[in-house]
Amino acid sequence: MKNDQKEKLSPPDIPAQHTGKQLDLEAKVVLPDAESAHAFFMLAKHRLLDVNRWFELAEIPLSTFVLTDPYGGEAVKSRPAERDKIRIDIPGPGPSTGDGYDWVVVENITEINDTLCSLTLRPTDNPLKLSEETAHFFDEQATSTLIVERKGLEVIARYHGRNEVANTDTDSMVDNTRNAAVGLGAKLGLSYPQWKSLIEGLVKRN
Repeated sequence: MKNDQKEKLSPPDIPAQHTGKQLDLEAKVVLPDAESAHAFFMLAKHRLLDVNRWFELAEIPLSTFVLTDPYGGEAVKSRPAERDKIRIDIPGPGPSTGDGYDWVVVENITEINDTLCSLTLRPTDNPLKLSEETAHFFDEQATSTLIVERKGLEVIARYHGRNEVANTDTDSMVDNTRNAAVGLGAKLGLSYPQWKSLIEGLVKRN
């Protein structure tokens, strides 16, 4: 399995990079035949869409992810839909705007037959509060796009972070300080091991 960072990975399903930091990761596995590649792609796709189990997939499970409906109610389903939200619990204190959690919205889901599935997430407000403030350490410009795709006998998982800018313009000085610290950590590469571990987990052969 190979993992690396690449600069030129911007197909149409990935938001353009305009400001802040970007992060690109890739992991892949080569299967012995077309039937195996198809079956493994379907497994990787299931893993990608099973948000509540991302914690189990990552060998370095630093954060937990909980899929909710658009209003913050914990979903009884495992497969997300556009406009659903995800509650993220990362180590350390969370933002007061998020009731201790960071929140993202499922902005886009793309599926192309049995060859590609992608999920784009964007920082959003806490659906359990009457506030439109972004409850995340990055501001609303940032996106995270996770992709699994099949190319011949290869099944590839990719992560693309775009426009990662710390969210330091909230009404809470405590949140601003926290977000600046977490955002700085992400810029220094502290988010790299977690996303790398999740991407590897998506295409890990048991």
